[in-house]
Amino acid sequence: AARFSEIALGALANNQVALALELSNATVMCLRECVEEPIHPSCMYDVARAYFLHGLFRSYRGDMPRYFKYRRVCLTHLSQLDNVPGVESLLAAISFHDSWAYMIHNAAEDALPDIDEAIPPLPAPPQGQDRGGDADVKYGVSSNPSLIVSNPINQMWIQGPPPVFINNEAPALSRSLDALACAVRSCCDQANARFEGMAKELEAQNGGGIGGSGGGGGEEACDSGGCGKLSATGTAVMANEEELCSRNMVLSAFTLLQQHETAAVVPGGGGQGTVSKNHGHHLVVSAMDAFLEGGDEEEAGGFTDSQIQSLLSVCNTVIEHPLLLYQAGPTYHMISNAAVLLCHLLNGMHAQRGAGGEAPGEMEAALFDEVLDTYLAVRKLLSIHRRKLPVRLRCHGIPRPNLAAGTSEPGAPFIDLGETLMCGSRGCQAFVLMACSPCVAAERARSAAQKQQAAAQQEAAANGIDVGFEDISEFDRELFDIGQEFDLDDDDLLNVLSRIIAT
Repeated sequence: AARFSEIALGALANNQVALALELSNATVMCLRECVEEPIHPSCMYDVARAYFLHGLFRSYRGDMPRYFKYRRVCLTHLSQLDNVPGVESLLAAISFHDSWAYMIHNAAEDALPDIDEAIPPLPAPPQGQDRGGDADVKYGVSSNPSLIVSNPINQMWIQGPPPVFINNEAPALSRSLDALACAVRSCCDQANARFEGMAKELEAQNGGGIGGSGGGGGEEACDSGGCGKLSATGTAVMANEEELCSRNMVLSAFTLLQQHETAAVVPGGGGQGTVSKNHGHHLVVSAMDAFLEGGDEEEAGGFTDSQIQSLLSVCNTVIEHPLLLYQAGPTYHMISNAAVLLCHLLNGMHAQRGAGGEAPGEMEAALFDEVLDTYLAVRKLLSIHRRKLPVRLRCHGIPRPNLAAGTSEPGAPFIDLGETLMCGSRGCQAFVLMACSPCVAAERARSAAQKQQAAAQQEAAANGIDVGFEDISEFDRELFDIGQEFDLDDDDLLNVLSRIIAT
């Protein structure tokens, strides 16, 4: 079952949707055959992994209720796997993908599907058994796998202190991934808080409410004070700011990644050693590093040289390895936001070129051309990938450059970010709205929410029997019918699991 689920994800990434659905259904059939039989301890990890990978497949198709159900089934198996090799790696993978779910739901637990009746939460650990070593006492949570998955705050997504990261005995790569997940959650929390503060300020000024969603991003947002009730992650960061602030989490993640690669030297030819590249992991670290750096107002576009290099590294990596767009977690959204920051950089450089009336220097011209070429290439990849996704999962639709800007259209921006089809995540919207006033940002965020809702309704209608919108999705009617048939098999498996777990 775990192998079928792996290959199904590969087929989906290769745009072989029919094959992916067949393989996904094969996973369900395998699990259904053995679901009522006792699981041998030696197979428990593989079964838990199969359920998570199948849930991952479901999330890629926009089916979040089934993702959360299969995720919880995975947790019920992990609760029996203390001191088993590989458990920390799977927990870190769950944590990283949870950070994506956390982001697209704007950290709002009220927006999550109610799955408690179908798949009951794991029972909370007995009082006094939820602590362990020094790290557990310091952060107030356990790093024991069975206690991590039974913690009430982790039933829908892992939050609070990063439980794998604080375990010094866990593999370095797993700790690094969990640290990145914590940094993503922290930035989402504080982007939400910044928007809420902005909305309250505008409400006080205008005497009315502000709808929709928006946000703020970057290190400023991550260091700003919150509004309203702190999340579990926000509470942990406030209590241990020196260790758990977003910037230090990214630095720790990079250090741990280097430790892993140093220890994982693979013998090469001629007696030389080669290190596994971990392109996806490096991409996430570079993206977070660029997002959290303060910037330089004196430089073109307000970006430092290291920020520009990090953004180009992110985009060039995905150009060379486009399958990274399918990497679990918020990777696709990070790449989209890196492209948006390249837009701001190009606009700043273009404005400086036109302001003085002088021709740019050789280095400035070369940098502009390099950034523009990179932006055009990554925008093409993102546009193709975006069309394949359900509306709920799409990040920004980024506009083309205006090559006439500054000539036939004086004063026009080189890339008009006002034409961006914005993501529904407040944290992602922050990258587009970073140069806008609070009033404009709130209005554009509200408009983006309305457009996304309308697009979701059109997509739902396109999947109906009588109405079709061919430009909405690449899933044609035949694939939809196959998916509907396989959904019944999924529901059958989930019904059996619900009965077993409840009893």
